[in-house]
Amino acid sequence: MTDARPSLLRRAWATLEQGPLHTNELAKRVMGLDGHPGAAAAAVFALLGNDNRFHADGEGVWRIRAQRGPQPGPALSALSYAVTDVETTGGPYERGHRITEIAIVEVRDGAVADAFETLVNPGRRIPENTTRLTGITNSMVARAPAFDEIAEQVFQHIAGRVFVAHNARFDWGWVRAQLADALGDVPRVERLCTVQLARRLLPGLKRRNLDALSDFFRIPIHHRHRAYGDALATARIFLRMLDRAGGVGIGDLHALQKFRPSRRNRYQRELFDPSHLGRP
Repeated sequence: MTDARPSLLRRAWATLEQGPLHTNELAKRVMGLDGHPGAAAAAVFALLGNDNRFHADGEGVWRIRAQRGPQPGPALSALSYAVTDVETTGGPYERGHRITEIAIVEVRDGAVADAFETLVNPGRRIPENTTRLTGITNSMVARAPAFDEIAEQVFQHIAGRVFVAHNARFDWGWVRAQLADALGDVPRVERLCTVQLARRLLPGLKRRNLDALSDFFRIPIHHRHRAYGDALATARIFLRMLDRAGGVGIGDLHALQKFRPSRRNRYQRELFDPSHLGRP
């Protein structure tokens, strides 16, 4: 899914750096739209309306804000992502609970490219209720490496990539805590949460857990509540979300992180609301 052309967002930035433009002219120069003014306006608003680096006045003239945000960065398809899932002993880190399994699925060039997965010896017994959920037993982790033994590999698989997880706050919190303990260092990475992305890109979907998104996109989850099965399903769901974002010109990471669908804009509702679209 590589794209050698500049993203629409970066094209709009370069065009408006030369001076303000009316919506219709901007649609023509950036998107090649030279037809119905209403459709052109809807397309421009969908591209720029939720990006605080751009502003339109009451006359429909677009400008780059004086106190503008960062210039659009690399296209989303040009970035690498570390889609991560962890399983744990089931309690808080502060009470001595630890990771029992970790999987990191690398996504690049619009596809799943590589994966790292391993059981982890948590150094404590796994409660029975956690074993019932994950299927990970004490005997399975008895000969697995401790996190300290794999910490460097985990660091290398995450560093330099965008960290992605379903409920990223949970998974990143565990990875960050155990890396800090093992290495005294944590990679500085941008993070994306597929739960949050679902709220923005699929606002009409009532449930956004991994099972609901898997069902919506018709992506099977092999070995639910195991790190690799959940990480692989999350990676595939994430790719479908990137396709949806790219469909309206959300071209870089900043725009994706800041995007909020507008309730006032019918064009955006039809693009992002499953009740309008039906399943993919």
